[in-house]
Amino acid sequence: MTEIEIKKGLAGVYVDYTAVSKVNPETNSLLYRGYPVQELAATQPFEAVAYLLWYGELPTDEQLADFTAEERANRALEDNVRQAIDLVPLDAHPMDVLRTAVSLVGASDPAAFDNSRESDLVKSRRLFAKLPAMVAYDQRRRHGLGIVDPREDLDYAQNFLWMTFGDVPDPVVARAFNVSMILYAEHSFNASTFTARVITSTTADLYSAVVGAIGALKGPLHGGANEAVMHIFDEIGSASNVGPWLDTALAEKRKIMGFGHRVYKNGDSRVPTMKAALDTLVEHYSAEGDTAVELAALYDALESEFVSRKGIYPNLDYPSGPAYNLMGFDTLTFTPLFVASRITGWTAHIMEQAASNALIRPLSAYNGPDERHIEGYVPDVAATADRPAEAAG
Repeated sequence: MTEIEIKKGLAGVYVDYTAVSKVNPETNSLLYRGYPVQELAATQPFEAVAYLLWYGELPTDEQLADFTAEERANRALEDNVRQAIDLVPLDAHPMDVLRTAVSLVGASDPAAFDNSRESDLVKSRRLFAKLPAMVAYDQRRRHGLGIVDPREDLDYAQNFLWMTFGDVPDPVVARAFNVSMILYAEHSFNASTFTARVITSTTADLYSAVVGAIGALKGPLHGGANEAVMHIFDEIGSASNVGPWLDTALAEKRKIMGFGHRVYKNGDSRVPTMKAALDTLVEHYSAEGDTAVELAALYDALESEFVSRKGIYPNLDYPSGPAYNLMGFDTLTFTPLFVASRITGWTAHIMEQAASNALIRPLSAYNGPDERHIEGYVPDVAATADRPAEAAG
């Protein structure tokens, strides 16, 4: 029997080309269409980065003005989408809300089955504009609050925070939020992106691919990790408890969420940028009390202790979770925020897959019982005579 090498989790397997993003091993930088993400986060609004991912180049001033005008005009939720969100139980996970809402948007789109690039760009821009309202309204309804209508005089980050909290955010907060959206926007063939590409390879519509990606992102080993970071912080309680808590966690062989990454072996290149944004939030919110300072102390203590013991460094979820917490987002809302960002990368990959498509259908190595038969069974020769030897599968 020929020896078959199984690549569990497809580790180390190249399945296709992509021009959307890569990690440059020489500089340990994540590149979006060739641009280091830290440079984009330092200089660009999220709207410009979305444009870059979809069109391949940063927009001119005129292109950006047209793009943002369209986004601002399409922010409001349609009544049927809001009503569908209201039907989702309050104890359901917010990712279930997004899965449902996006599916309804797709079902209501008469062009859903038009898989041309031009049509998919329209759908991508529409979801980009509407996802913030879905996320914001879901958090508000869980607190017994009504919807806050979008404002066209605010940029993407400002409006997202406005719709969630009902106040125009301080520039420091809006800036940190913009940075987080850019850092989460794209990361090559991660689990949710690959899910979207697999679905696209069947020539299903863009909405189906996005709904599948949302399902993949919900898992704590992928998008749910930023939620898990705050659950860990809640367990530990304070910086002084880090040592004993970590002793127990490591003895129990628990996975410490927020540390380590499948791609980065020398630390996630996005962390310094997000940590700098978190530091600005800690300074900003420290004027309101000790909570931000205590959170920062816990953050630093756990990072220092874990890195010294295990040599494993934080990933993006580690600083983003505390940052979203300080902004006022519910922990369950963290992964939906990831969706609102990653919709740009997902749809860029969906369109790239569709442009040069081949059905993604890997092989499997069977290790079950050898062929066996039902005792006493006699095949109906007439019924099977003209049957094809193998189904399409």
